[in-house]
Amino acid sequence: MMIRQSLKIQTISKAYVTVRSATRSYCKSVKRKTIFALSSGHGKCGVSIIRVSGPDSRTVLCSLTRLKQLPRARSAVLQKIFHPSSGEMLDRGLILWFPGPNSFTGEDCCEFHVHGGPAVVSGVLEAIGSLPDLSPSEAGEFTKRAFQNGKLDLTEVEGLGDLIHAETEAQRRQALRQMAGDLKQLYQGWSTRLTKSLAY
Repeated sequence: MMIRQSLKIQTISKAYVTVRSATRSYCKSVKRKTIFALSSGHGKCGVSIIRVSGPDSRTVLCSLTRLKQLPRARSAVLQKIFHPSSGEMLDRGLILWFPGPNSFTGEDCCEFHVHGGPAVVSGVLEAIGSLPDLSPSEAGEFTKRAFQNGKLDLTEVEGLGDLIHAETEAQRRQALRQMAGDLKQLYQGWSTRLTKSLAY
């Protein structure tokens, strides 16, 4: 009985290590659609942020700004924003370029920081959606891609979700600790102890 239990524990431990150390390279083997969404929340506000992530982010940024060259990475640039088909000016706002893998999702990303009026936001979203091979993102899809591309692990994803929904100071602190890796370190400690125990 003890031998069977030991073999079962070894199998579980090896499976855990395999999953934990996986590079998730499958995500890079297939070209994915470029997604976009309003990432700053709905409603009238001073500034709204529209995020784009995927292989065609470069095309989106250049198409809506008429830029010949991309701006410097992670630097905000004030730029006029146009509809790629009609040429109509939609707004004047800040644009940012985040080349992958050094972005939240691990893919090429760009952001449009525009005025938060409903007409402006819907106009920019419609303009982006008019470009080929782009799709509105599903709820949580940016975070899902960050996980699949190895930018976040599951504990950090859960911490991010908790932080977004935190309503108290205690919830905020706990979520930040989880995002910082406290829970991951705890699990890694358990894994190390389990592995050492199996060695004897």
